Amino acid sequence: MNQTLGARLSPDLTGANVEDAGEHNRAVVLRCIHRQAPISRAEIARRTGFTKPAIARIVDRLLDEGLIMEARRRHGLRGQPAIELEINPDAYFAIGINIDRDHLTILAVDAVGNVRARVHHEKRFILPAEFMQLTSDAISHFQRSRLIDDARLAGIGLAMPDWLGEISLLGKPDAYQEWTEFDVRAALENLTQHPVFIENEANAAALAELDYGLGAESSSFFYIAVNACPGGGLVLDGNGHRGAMGLSGEIGWLPIADGDGGAQKVQLLGEIFSLFFLYDFLAKHGVEVHFPQDLLTLDARGKRLVSQWLKEMSAHLAVAVKHIAMIVDPDAVLVGGRLPIRIVDELLRYVHEHLDAEDTNLPSLHRASIGEDASAMGAAAMPMAAALMLASADVAQRTRSPLKNMDRLNS
Repeated sequence: MNQTLGARLSPDLTGANVEDAGEHNRAVVLRCIHRQAPISRAEIARRTGFTKPAIARIVDRLLDEGLIMEARRRHGLRGQPAIELEINPDAYFAIGINIDRDHLTILAVDAVGNVRARVHHEKRFILPAEFMQLTSDAISHFQRSRLIDDARLAGIGLAMPDWLGEISLLGKPDAYQEWTEFDVRAALENLTQHPVFIENEANAAALAELDYGLGAESSSFFYIAVNACPGGGLVLDGNGHRGAMGLSGEIGWLPIADGDGGAQKVQLLGEIFSLFFLYDFLAKHGVEVHFPQDLLTLDARGKRLVSQWLKEMSAHLAVAVKHIAMIVDPDAVLVGGRLPIRIVDELLRYVHEHLDAEDTNLPSLHRASIGEDASAMGAAAMPMAAALMLASADVAQRTRSPLKNMDRLNS
C-alpha cells in the first residue's frame, strides 16, 4: 500500500456527503480523545461542538470497535461521577523506523505511544542491504516475541533524510551512493503486507512532538533537529506542514554571517551546524568522539571544547530563531534530535543570552520533550494516525516529489 501522510484531518467538511461527514465526525472524536485523554463525553461535546446524543452514538461505536475504553470515573465533582475515555493501547500497533547516516532505530509502538520494543544500531553509513536485513530481523523479533499483534498492525512508518546518499559528508564511503538508486518504499512493501508511510526525519520528529510531546501545549511550533545533518519541521495549527514541494522547514539553507565588518563571510547553517561538525571540531583538537553518548563521558578538557563549540553555534541558532519568528511566527521553537539532553540544555542557555529578553515577538524556546527516538516515534505516528483517526475515511493522498537536482543541506 503506497501512502504518505502529508496532512492531519481538517475540521472543514466542505464538499462532504452525509456518509463522509459521519466518518469525519468519528475521526474528529477519536482525535479529541487521542489528544486530550482522559476525557469525558461531556468534555468531548464541548471541544468538538457536537451534540451530546451525537457524541453518545459515536462513542458507543468506538467502544464496540475496541478503539477506545472507559478508563475510570472522575470523582470530586457535583452530581454523577463522569466516566472518562481513553484510547485502547491495544487497539493498534505500529512500527516506526529511523535511518540516518549514523544510526538505525526501530520501534514497536502501541496506540497511545508506548514503546513496546526498541532495536537500535549505533553505526555509521549503513548500506541499503544491511538496512533491510536489520529491519527484517527487528520486525521478526517483534512478531515472534509477541511484542505486537500482527493482526492489529496499522503499518510501518519510515523517517529518513531526503537525498540520503547524495550529500557530501566527512567519512562518507563511496558505496553510500547506493541509497540514491535504492527504492526503499518498494523494498519495505515487499517485506510486509501492511501499509508503508515515508517522511523526512525532521518532519517525523515534529509529528512525534505534536502527538506525544509538547503538542498538547503548543499547536504551532518549529522543530530544529540536531542530527548528523541539521533538520527542521513545521507544525501549524495542530497539523504538520510540509509546503507545496515538501521543503518546509529547510533550516539548513539559512544564510549565516560569520565574522565582523569587512571580514564577514556568509555560510549556510547546514555547512557549520550538526553533530558531525561537532565531532570534527573535537577531532581537530585531539578528542575522538564517534557517537552522541560519547559526549557525556569526556574529561574536563573535552567538555570545555564542547562548550566552546556550543557557544559559537548558539549565536547562529539565535539568528535562526529570529528569522523563524519573523517568517513563521510560531508559538515555540523546539530543539531536539540526537544531541544528548544535557548538551541541548547547555546550548539553549547560550542561545537565550543572544536573544533580547524584552522582545515579546520572539517565540518561546524549549528543549524538545521527546529525545533521540523522536523521528522513529513520528514514523510510527503516521500509520497510527491513519488507522485511528482516519479509519474508514478517505485519506488525502500526497505524493512526495523531491527536487532531485537540489543538493539538499537539510536532513
